Amino acid sequence: MLAYIDSHTHNLYTENPFAVINLTLENAEEVLNTSEHRFFSIGIHPWLVHQTDPSNIDLLEEIIADERVKAIGECGFDRNSRASFKEQGYFFERQVQLSEKYEKPMIIHCVAAFNELILLRKRLNPSQNWIIHGFRGKPEMALQLLQHGFAISFGEKLNPKSVEVTPLDKLCIETDESATAIEDIFKQIATIKNCMPDELNAACQLLKLYVC
Repeated sequence: MLAYIDSHTHNLYTENPFAVINLTLENAEEVLNTSEHRFFSIGIHPWLVHQTDPSNIDLLEEIIADERVKAIGECGFDRNSRASFKEQGYFFERQVQLSEKYEKPMIIHCVAAFNELILLRKRLNPSQNWIIHGFRGKPEMALQLLQHGFAISFGEKLNPKSVEVTPLDKLCIETDESATAIEDIFKQIATIKNCMPDELNAACQLLKLYVC
């Protein structure tokens, strides 16, 4: 059976057994108490940090300890957020600390702040994988991110040239909030990369899922 790993989805009701479902602090307890789904991620989104109490980091840590939670995120930086860049940086670095402590990778949301994110990665020198989710940018930026150790996840609004320059071992695939089937995005990317869909399995290692 081909594992169509959806590295990031907001669809709580997906029937894909290989999807990493993104949780929020508000729905995590209910979902984890009622679901046997194997893979989840959870984090504090940069759009929400201005209305998030710092004490919620403790709650986040409790949830992250669950073995079904495979990644921290989505979290990161967004120039369109109502939160200040300082606020976003505080919560992001706290989540990086949890990522390192629990040895779980990061799923990163980044809008108009890639240079700052690269500098932060260089300063923090993390051991865990940092995966840029929903990347739509140009190949030049993709190459810069790859050079600094990031992995890249692509959804339906991908830039084909950026897919072309991303090595298979650094490439993830996601649906995010799209209704497009993950299988269709796999096929599209396989065509761009001139490979078989079952070769697009880097998420097994990058997210430590080990289902391939």
